[in-house]
Amino acid sequence: MEWINSLPKIELHAHLNGSIRDSTLLELARVLGDKGVIVFTDVEDVIKKNDRSLAEVFKLFDLIHKLTTDHKTVTRITREVVEDFALENVVYLELRTTSKRNDSIGMSKCSYMEAVIEGLKSISEVEVEFVSASDSRKLDNVCDGIHRKKIYVRLLLSIDRRETTESAIETVKLALEMKNVGVVGIDLSGNPLVGEW
Repeated sequence: MEWINSLPKIELHAHLNGSIRDSTLLELARVLGDKGVIVFTDVEDVIKKNDRSLAEVFKLFDLIHKLTTDHKTVTRITREVVEDFALENVVYLELRTTSKRNDSIGMSKCSYMEAVIEGLKSISEVEVEFVSASDSRKLDNVCDGIHRKKIYVRLLLSIDRRETTESAIETVKLALEMKNVGVVGIDLSGNPLVGEW
C-alpha cells in the first residue's frame, strides 16, 4: 500500500464539498446543533456512514450546504481538502465547487470564490500553484528532495441544476473573470433528478 501512496497522482473530478474531512463535518454540525439550527443526532450517523446510497449522498450534500455558509468555513475546508489530496501524493488537482450566494451574511458568488482562493493561499504544508505562470508550463519539480512537495490546483465552477438560468449565466461570467486565478472551466452538478439542467 505504501508504494501506491508514493506514486504521483492526478485527480480530475474532486468536489470541494464532497471532499471535506468527516471530523470537520462533525465539528461544524455540532456547532449548528448547539445553535439549534439542526438536530446533531439526526445528522451524526449520516456523516459517519461510509456506504451511502445515492439518496443518502444527496442528503449529506444538503447538510454540507448548511454547514458551509460563511467565508471562514469555505477558506478552511479548501485548505484542508488540498492538504489531504497532497498527503495522498496528488500532484494535479481539479477541484469543483458551486459558488454560493448567502445574502444574510454578505456572501456573493465572487466573495465565495475569493474565500476559496484564500484557502489555497493559506496552505503552508505544500507549495500550491493555482495561477498558471504560462500555458506551456509542465509538471516539473513536483518533489525533487530540495523543494517542498508541490500540488497544482485548478478550479472548476459548478452550475447547480437547481439554479435559475440567470444564476447559471452569472457563474459562467465569474468563471471567465477568474480565469487568471486558476479557474479553468465550468461543471454541471447537483442532483440529476431535480432542476431543468
